[in-house]
Amino acid sequence: MNPIENTNQNFRRYQWKMLFAVMFCYLFYYTGRQNFGWAIQGIALEFNVAKQYIGWAGAAMLWAYGIGQFINGNLADKFGARRMMVIGGVLSVLMNWATSFATAYWMIVVFWALNGFSQSLGWAPGSRMVANWWGGKERGKAFGFYVFAAGCSSVLIYLLSIIMLDIYEVDWRWLFRLPVLLLLLGCGVFYFVVRDKPEDAGFKPVKDDMAFVLPKENESSLERYKKVFCNKKFIFACISIGFQNMARYGLLVWVPLYYLGTKLNENTNLWIALALPVGMALGTIFFGQLSDRVFNSNRSKPIALSMGLAGLVILMVYLVPKENLLGGLVLMFAAGFLVYGPQSCYWPLSPDLLGVKRSGTGVGVMNTFAYAFAGAGEPFIGYMIDVTGEQNIVFVVTAVMCFFSALIILFVKR
Repeated sequence: MNPIENTNQNFRRYQWKMLFAVMFCYLFYYTGRQNFGWAIQGIALEFNVAKQYIGWAGAAMLWAYGIGQFINGNLADKFGARRMMVIGGVLSVLMNWATSFATAYWMIVVFWALNGFSQSLGWAPGSRMVANWWGGKERGKAFGFYVFAAGCSSVLIYLLSIIMLDIYEVDWRWLFRLPVLLLLLGCGVFYFVVRDKPEDAGFKPVKDDMAFVLPKENESSLERYKKVFCNKKFIFACISIGFQNMARYGLLVWVPLYYLGTKLNENTNLWIALALPVGMALGTIFFGQLSDRVFNSNRSKPIALSMGLAGLVILMVYLVPKENLLGGLVLMFAAGFLVYGPQSCYWPLSPDLLGVKRSGTGVGVMNTFAYAFAGAGEPFIGYMIDVTGEQNIVFVVTAVMCFFSALIILFVKR
């Protein structure tokens, strides 16, 4: 075997090693964020607050997360993922425990918002690392695996929460204490295994073979932000993912309440809810491969297809009684598959449209849009539930959001 072949094989092994390392870390990130939906009923009963005000706690977390993404995406382009993801994970664990000891509702809002900012140190730095190690022709696949880890993280926290509530019947406070401890494990492994870019492991930088632009060397933070906001296609993509994330979090946060019922012991068919994150996880792998292999790295077409179908499926969920076990499982799986799957097509748009060296900033800005929209959706959905008295109204609202997402992404053409 000649040295060049050996180097290529070693690099390939490192590529997958780094991807699996960031996937392993992010596998546990949602244990510190998506546990909130399962605690809503307990919080509402203990502190006697309406669903609309519960929604504002979710909004505070999501908006703090979005603000953090705007800042930390740019910092990821400067400092890399290794430190930032670990710091964010540790801080999130602390904020979850602080939330669990809250004695007044305003304390939950404050600590949960701080947790949102802590969580924001994860996604954009990890995305920059993925872009560093994977070229454009395989970027859909790589981001598909990365988003798959996030989807599996949703499965994990849903599974743990259902077990804790349905089998062990624990108090809502323990939902913020036990699952999040896994995040410490993920951060520890990540810190000792990962290298931010190929040069740190003795390899040459990956050629940016799909980028529309090649940023100049030593570009300042202000210059990066300016280039991002002046890219019209990228801003349309940001608005599209905003509506997509409204639908995604509308389902993730409020579906548990729908299946829990009006009281904590009314958990008929509670396990149907697990089909939602399972579908989300599997959808990311499918759509990441679809954009690379079928659509020749065109991201907008599979996004539009998926979000349009998602809207139709979610409307069908609204029409099917929640006591229908088989129908609920199939439709909830399909809804998750279609509404979250195209996330693996959204994130490659940052390096594709802006260049790898701006990808952290781009992902941060895109996530800022995503969570600004999602945060606005939470109190609105809570308000709609309070006004109509129907918990399944969440499916009508999220279906409309899906249709808006599908329409707007059509303006992003290669």
